[in-house]
Amino acid sequence: MNFLTGIQSTSSALSAEKVRMDIVAQNIANAHNTKDLNGQAYQRKVVSFEAVLDSGSKAPKGVRIAGINDDQTPGEMIHNPAHPHAGTDGMVRMPNVNMATEMVDLMSASRAYEANLSVVRNAKQMASKALGIGR
Repeated sequence: MNFLTGIQSTSSALSAEKVRMDIVAQNIANAHNTKDLNGQAYQRKVVSFEAVLDSGSKAPKGVRIAGINDDQTPGEMIHNPAHPHAGTDGMVRMPNVNMATEMVDLMSASRAYEANLSVVRNAKQMASKALGIGR
């Protein structure tokens, strides 16, 4: 049994989930940013994954980031004439970041990361026990 293949696959999943957690943290940090470099309200970022297949056998080999895209859902318009980015009608477009959604995404990514770490720990234990069979 080849433990390295499983660990490499899990390693790619750990990297992908780390990026997902970083993007969620970026979304939370910009939850009140009403103007970015383009002059628009911050757009929530969404990470998408895709499977990496072994070219010979078409068996799953891991996971990778397929893309990091902007969520095109429009942000809420609020009436706040005192806001520095308010239009002539006093309306301000807020970012489309929903804190409850971000927290659920963060928990999901964290649990997936923990599950993959558990796979690495178990593979390490199994390899160690397999080496000790002949003693």
